[in-house]
Amino acid sequence: MNNLRELTLRGMILGALITVVFTASNVYLGLKVGLTFSSAIPAAVISMAVLRFFSGSTILENNMVQTQASAAGTLSSIIFVLPGLLMIGYWQNFPFWSTMAICAAGGMLGVLFSIPLRHVMVVKSDLPYPEGVAAAEILKAGHEDENEESDTEVRTSRGLKDILFGGTIAAVVSFLTGGLRAISDSTAYWFASGKAIFQLPMGFSLALLSAGYLVGIASGIAILIGNLIAWGVAIPVLSSMADYPAGADLSDVAMGLWASNIRFIGAGTLAIAAIWTLLSLIKPVIEGLKISFRSLKSENGQQKIERTEQDLSPKTILLIMAAMLIILVVTFYGFVSDSGLSEGVAWSLIICAVLFAFIMGFLVAAACGYMAGLVGSSASPISGIGIIAVTVISLLLLGLGEINGMLDHAANGQFATALALFTTAAVLAIATISNDNLQDLKTGYLVKATPWRQQVALLIGCVVGAIVIAPVLDILYQAYGFTGAMPRAGMDTSQVLAAPQATLMTTIATGIFSHKLEWNMIIIGLILGAVIIVIDLLLAKRQSKFRLPALAVGMGIYLPPVITTPLIIGSVLSWLIRRMVAKRTSQAEFKKAYQKVDRKATLIASGLIVGESLVGVILAVCIVLSISSGYSDAPLSISSWMGEVFGTQVGVVEQLFGLILFVVICISFVRRAMSAMKTKK
Repeated sequence: MNNLRELTLRGMILGALITVVFTASNVYLGLKVGLTFSSAIPAAVISMAVLRFFSGSTILENNMVQTQASAAGTLSSIIFVLPGLLMIGYWQNFPFWSTMAICAAGGMLGVLFSIPLRHVMVVKSDLPYPEGVAAAEILKAGHEDENEESDTEVRTSRGLKDILFGGTIAAVVSFLTGGLRAISDSTAYWFASGKAIFQLPMGFSLALLSAGYLVGIASGIAILIGNLIAWGVAIPVLSSMADYPAGADLSDVAMGLWASNIRFIGAGTLAIAAIWTLLSLIKPVIEGLKISFRSLKSENGQQKIERTEQDLSPKTILLIMAAMLIILVVTFYGFVSDSGLSEGVAWSLIICAVLFAFIMGFLVAAACGYMAGLVGSSASPISGIGIIAVTVISLLLLGLGEINGMLDHAANGQFATALALFTTAAVLAIATISNDNLQDLKTGYLVKATPWRQQVALLIGCVVGAIVIAPVLDILYQAYGFTGAMPRAGMDTSQVLAAPQATLMTTIATGIFSHKLEWNMIIIGLILGAVIIVIDLLLAKRQSKFRLPALAVGMGIYLPPVITTPLIIGSVLSWLIRRMVAKRTSQAEFKKAYQKVDRKATLIASGLIVGESLVGVILAVCIVLSISSGYSDAPLSISSWMGEVFGTQVGVVEQLFGLILFVVICISFVRRAMSAMKTKK
């Protein structure tokens, strides 16, 4: 095993190329709906398919490629907060060096903080690590036996075909939707009963459908319950008490109530759920701290350590950590130096921000790793940690500002808000990578990889991802704009990227510094979240198969229904596929059969996400080029031609086409996933 290829140049180059694709995809998806997906499984399949053309490829080399790619894909969660700097008008674009530095330094610290947790949380833990185990199974399936090479090639080829199948369909649909504007990506029927406003919504996003499949039925039901609380109860009640004219647009009234009230209830629910998660993880956090200090005291040179137990040495960890701290100090100095504050005040803020990012990041690393092990990286509540971080740092800066006089001038309130968001970005980078790192190390542990080489791959992935994020963010902003931040007047508001987490965290930070935060609605959300947590605990105590995750309920309240409906439908498809497999197999055969079907469905879902996201990024480049040349922000649109053909009914036709296509694709998704039961092992 020592002679096997593992961390190779060709693997690092392939990992970097896959990193660019999945980082761009995750940035787009995160800005559109506030969700990202784990790229480990599709990266593993692509790696095996490509490296099979080269001699001597090994399971360990493929593992390194997926490790590097998944790290960068996860780092894209930084977009949960950075767009807020444009929303408050502090930035006009995304400065490359500042954005790259905060992503790279935070991400690499996330890798370093989670290394000491590997032994206690991966080797000695019984946590399921669903995505890590799934990635390991796929890697093993591609390298089971030299004598079964032809069968293995067929299996790997099928996996790549599933990704390409989903990617092609989603790319075509996304081009029809966002490029030609020939079909709609959502529809909603609004009606009133008295003054109470209701809607029947439907979204057609294939990326969200796939994300719903990946989160599963329990989270889907919880999101549906959150939707019903917000749009079946709260909006009708608030609108019935609101004073709006009889001829007013119902959607405008309802969305106004949602923006000013309901999303704060969702924020409160998300916050209490995140706090509860952290409180329930106090024990592993303490264990993680203990093992960290033990590792730093150990002398690796005194004893022979097995290859599969070799982490980066404490000396290397400390040296890289010191370098990252210096980068953070320089980055924050560059951010604060333009504020016009005195040197003393500026340095006090820099020290406060860097220490907060470092200490908070260290504390959440163990919690994030545990959450990833429990529910997987994609379903882990990273945004909840961001909400906690932005609230705490905003309150700290508010107190510090009143002491040093930073907030004496109104203009400094914007700077303080920006600094709180920028600091939260560093914490979030640490949290997201900690969330992913242990998942990858679990995969490595199962395939007998060398941990220190995986950790190097993770560090490389962070740097590559950080380089990609800034330009992708800037292109998407210039093409579509964000909620509350439009680069130009007269842009198509239907194409705006919601950036839900960034909007929420910006609202919280701004509200704290302006003393205008909607605390009443947040408190309602906190109480609601506490009730949901109690219900979930009672369900767990009764060993019920049904659970009610408070974070998912909070997302259902916080996100608009046209976004959550495809998520819910995707989760229903996951339940439906499981039921269909159960009906067609005996109890003894079910687990093995379902693993094959679920693996195929996961690869198709990953392809759908990547296809839609990449076309979104490519179209953004086209739009930016068109605008910079003095042309339209919809250069490929054929809506005017459709208007001539269908007249005033063009909107209805676009929505009908979108609905029909969405239904056909859902059926095709299930049929192709179930076809795995017909293939030979």
